[in-house]
Amino acid sequence: MQIYNTLTRRKEPFTPIDPGKVRMYVCGMTVYDFCHLGHARVMVAFDVITRYLRARGYDVTYVRNVTDIDDKILRRAEENGESITSLTERMIEAMHEDEARLGVLPPDREPRATRHIGEIIAMIETLIGKGYAYAADNGDVYYRVRRFEGYGRLSNRDPDEMRAGARIEVDEHKEDPLDFVLWKAAKPGEASWPSPWGEGRPGWHIECSAMSTCCLGETFDIHGGGPDLMFPHHENEIAQSEAATGHAYVNTWMHAGAVRVNHEKMSKSLGNFFTIREVLEHHDPEVVRYLLVASHYRSPINYAPESLAEARKSLERFYNSLEGLSLEGLALDGADSEEGKVDGRFDARFTAAMDDDFNTPEALSVLFDLARELNRARKEAPEQAPALAAELKRLGGILGLLQQDPVAFLKGGAGDLPLSEDEIQAKIDARAAAKKARDFAAADAIRDELAALGIILKDAREGTSWVFEKPEG
Repeated sequence: MQIYNTLTRRKEPFTPIDPGKVRMYVCGMTVYDFCHLGHARVMVAFDVITRYLRARGYDVTYVRNVTDIDDKILRRAEENGESITSLTERMIEAMHEDEARLGVLPPDREPRATRHIGEIIAMIETLIGKGYAYAADNGDVYYRVRRFEGYGRLSNRDPDEMRAGARIEVDEHKEDPLDFVLWKAAKPGEASWPSPWGEGRPGWHIECSAMSTCCLGETFDIHGGGPDLMFPHHENEIAQSEAATGHAYVNTWMHAGAVRVNHEKMSKSLGNFFTIREVLEHHDPEVVRYLLVASHYRSPINYAPESLAEARKSLERFYNSLEGLSLEGLALDGADSEEGKVDGRFDARFTAAMDDDFNTPEALSVLFDLARELNRARKEAPEQAPALAAELKRLGGILGLLQQDPVAFLKGGAGDLPLSEDEIQAKIDARAAAKKARDFAAADAIRDELAALGIILKDAREGTSWVFEKPEG
């Protein structure tokens, strides 16, 4: 297995620190608002990575934190006239609802910053003791960036060139403009905790250093997150953690690609900013997940109506292949049964694709080939079809796809139907009666009427069924 390491900018053979075990930390959400499409990208990308590593036989400990104290949280709670705890608990619950609808499995551990204040303070004290941090006379504590050799290697930046950068906060209390805050002195009325430097709260960067090492140890296998976190957040995590522990922090750094909307950067100012729940009001969650999986996790994704329509059609191809097949008694976990053996060529190709830096586009192409083989078997060798269908569902499940009932997916959900199911059946019966009376013009008119509404009839030996394809626009 090879994984692209952002730190070295190349694919590298993946060798866990402890054979057979993977320790992975992914930066989670700052819970002041509902999760947006960019969050969905990171959630789904690392859910697929976790699922595949486990399918590959690894014992994975997946940690994704929650930032529940932050400037944005303080501002939003004040704007809403609610307590910080009320706001963060509400947003955490909403986040869990959103990820569940997208088929994202919960992480093994979900540490919250406010529950690790002791570990954060201890790490800051260590950094001060080693000369990497200093307490300013305003009650803040800062990290000495120039004291850490190699700062900037993750994001490929030179500290000397960063001085004039727009993201560098100028503060008269800093020894150097590059220095960043580890502990913030509390303003009157703000949430705070006692510390050796007075009442205050942690800076954002130190939270992840403390939580990750607390949960996974001083050095662990994989650290992931969104593309916007590489600098300064992850750069600062490396500096803090390695200065504090004296050991390498992370072996492999992974970053998901950005989400663009109609080929533009997603931004509230552009009016193209969407929360997950806003998107799921109009689209099947599996269609949205498919769109997120269909691109390589490092590639940008374009969210647009035509992209979603294409994702829907792709899933319909799979579910049409699976429709009407009974998989009862067949293994869906990769174990063969005597009744349902399938040769390993699809599994081998799927594994080769995913072993190559989790190449989901190539893995999906294997699933399409498998679906074509399944369609052929349904016509030419029906005894082979159930085993092929079971393999399609098993491999799809590793990507978090194809786990719905085919008929339910293809009908699109009763809430979107322009007619009730009873009304649709009545028209199907009327069409059958017209065909029996050899009034083929009337039968065709009924089919065309339903098709215009997105209800597509499918004639078979057993009778007529239908699927719903929501008309565009």
